[in-house]
Amino acid sequence: MSTKPTEKMSDRKGRTSVLVFSTIGFTLMFAVWLMFGVLGIPIRKELGLTDVQLSWLAAIAILNGSFWRLLFGILADRYGGRIVFTLLVLATIIPSYMVSQADTYTELMAWAFFVGMAGNAFSIGISWNSAWYPREQKGFALGVFGAGNVGASVTKLIGPTLIAMVPAAGLAGGWIPGGWRFVPFMYCVLLGITAIAIWVFTPKQDIKPGADRPMLEMLKPLKYIRVWRFSLYYVVVFGAYVALSVWLPKYYVDVYGLELKHAALLTALFIFPASLLRPLGGYLSDKFGARRIMYWVFGAMLAACLFLSFPSAKIVIDVPTSVDPGGQREAFAFSMSVTWFTIWVFIVGVCMGVGKAAVYKYIPEYFPKDVGAVGGLVGMLGALGGFFLPPLFAWFYELTLIPQSTFFLMFLVTAVSFGWLHITVMSLLQKASPALENQLDFHDTASDPA
Repeated sequence: MSTKPTEKMSDRKGRTSVLVFSTIGFTLMFAVWLMFGVLGIPIRKELGLTDVQLSWLAAIAILNGSFWRLLFGILADRYGGRIVFTLLVLATIIPSYMVSQADTYTELMAWAFFVGMAGNAFSIGISWNSAWYPREQKGFALGVFGAGNVGASVTKLIGPTLIAMVPAAGLAGGWIPGGWRFVPFMYCVLLGITAIAIWVFTPKQDIKPGADRPMLEMLKPLKYIRVWRFSLYYVVVFGAYVALSVWLPKYYVDVYGLELKHAALLTALFIFPASLLRPLGGYLSDKFGARRIMYWVFGAMLAACLFLSFPSAKIVIDVPTSVDPGGQREAFAFSMSVTWFTIWVFIVGVCMGVGKAAVYKYIPEYFPKDVGAVGGLVGMLGALGGFFLPPLFAWFYELTLIPQSTFFLMFLVTAVSFGWLHITVMSLLQKASPALENQLDFHDTASDPA
């Protein structure tokens, strides 16, 4: 009697448990990684920080959550996602606790750097899930895992409430810290529970696609320019997502005068589609191809960022005093309401959610044996965009005194990526048969220029 049906059922259960618990773990790790997006506001008030200092506090965590993604992707391929993911979750507990105990800006910067290591969970999970899922399901599976980006909204939804509910003096005689410090303390407990759950409920016999391959061989795909092109795409759909996740609460507070709790809720309206639509992006990429989806993503983002970059302004013209005793008349005035601003930001979030999955659909298609290395590099460079963009947002604002300059910078980065995508497609079409004129998603070979 054949054992294949039992083996297939076992594989199916194994891959489902990997997807479920890696997604739960990634959601929590993402929340820890980006917690300064909300905590930064009360921290700024308590320590008297400037906007630039606040932006660097968030950026330093993003840096360490980006820089090691290539390494962690390779480690997951070589040793298996189960052990690497579990160890990273455990290692994040200490710096998260120390953030809750920090009293100075220097201490916060140091521990924010180490707590940022949580962001590297992404490349581990990408490698882990890609190893377990067949080709025809990879787009959807990686999209579901990537939906753990919604963790960025966890702190924004519960943070302000917890900060208000838990007294600043703390609980249990001060053993449990209060105010904003309660949030990183709470994450310590959740990280411990999550590490145990991952270790207990995921398959002990892991799949290790890179176990027998030399390190240099695993790095060979990084020489192809298309890997770097994918990385630029990921800067737009993920790096900018990370940057806006930590920047929008401040934008709502400073530009529209909202309270932090309302600013956090409106920011969540950006984060939810940018995270939860990732499975949809994976499904659409499986069905229609990643290139076609990226065309729509970049086109819609350009339109939305263009409208968001319009500054509040008015045009006043001089008129004869015989017409107007004041000698001036207002000819045009523009100011985007918070409602319209939120709608356009929501559209940007939708595009990012779909686009993130589309970018990672490319990787197992072109590099099926090197998802850890290629996915790690793409994730690293994309996330580094999240490190550089918040300080650039602050610098653009100080230079122009126009808050909307944030979205003009976004428009420029998106335009460059869209241009590179279009040039690549046109180059491939010129090499292909005229019968392929209307097809966007054929495979380019290693010798192709992009």
